[in-house]
Amino acid sequence: MKTRIGIAGYGNLGRGVECAVRETSDMELTAVFTRRDPSSLKIQTENVPVVSMDDILEWKDRIDVLVLCGGSATDLPVQTPELAKNFNVIDSFDTHANIPVHFAAVDEAAKANGNTAMISVGWDPGMFSLIRAYSSAVLPNGKDYTFWGKGVSQGHSDAIRRIEGVANAKQYTVPVEAALEAVRNGENPELTTRQKHTRECFVVLKEGADPEKVRKEIVEMPNYFADYDTTVNFISAEEFAANHSGLAHGGFVFRSGCTGFNHEHSHVIEFSLKLDSNPEFTSSVIIAYARAIKRLNDKGDTGCKTVFDIPPVLLSEMTPEEMRARLL
Repeated sequence: MKTRIGIAGYGNLGRGVECAVRETSDMELTAVFTRRDPSSLKIQTENVPVVSMDDILEWKDRIDVLVLCGGSATDLPVQTPELAKNFNVIDSFDTHANIPVHFAAVDEAAKANGNTAMISVGWDPGMFSLIRAYSSAVLPNGKDYTFWGKGVSQGHSDAIRRIEGVANAKQYTVPVEAALEAVRNGENPELTTRQKHTRECFVVLKEGADPEKVRKEIVEMPNYFADYDTTVNFISAEEFAANHSGLAHGGFVFRSGCTGFNHEHSHVIEFSLKLDSNPEFTSSVIIAYARAIKRLNDKGDTGCKTVFDIPPVLLSEMTPEEMRARLL
């Protein structure tokens, strides 16, 4: 029997999840839940209902894993623990500083109700987190470095769009090239947050909005912009549509370390991603882990998980025997 997937929220990420489900042979899309008027939403999959979020509990026994596609700023901190009471859930919560608090809230809700949940799934947090864990274990005497971009950060863009007076916004994360090359060359630089990245924002204002008030709110936003050199550009809706409609992203994880009795041998581990569509790639990671969540719940393993808790064998459509033969 195929794993029945529900999607809560049908923005860029929700559409990506719908696409990712179609690429699997062991999953099917069962319903899409929205806060909008369901009749106003047209999805790509035939014969799948679009349902009001107000009616989501009526689907409690018809969804195996509910994929939460809201934003990390205000949606997921409320939605994930609340929905974990009634569903197996998975989200892409990406406010790194708040992950421990979010985990605790979701873990309590899921365990109390016999459900399995997973948070912070994607490429960072997610795949990059795994690379940091693996490489720090392999090279304990060393340093981690992570660079994002150049690309569109969905979470940061969403955070700007939540600001009063903002009609639309995109935020690009840009690595500082000199810092990137110093790490790649094994120089082990000491880098502050500000020295590693800059942030470029392109914002369309609503009529009558105060640009200086919006600019101040952006550059002083904790966890998002306060620690970075941030440039805010106010542009027209027409320029936004023409030049800022894409969702490309990517990044690099490095571990620079030494081995040998006198630390005489240096090593650099580098892992990189170049993504044409951030939400579609993130969705593909989420769907692989949704498979693991269903398998864990079937075995009675409840509570909240992160990528650190999931063995690779639970992610694949292949059997363990096929994985050993093809991938090991």
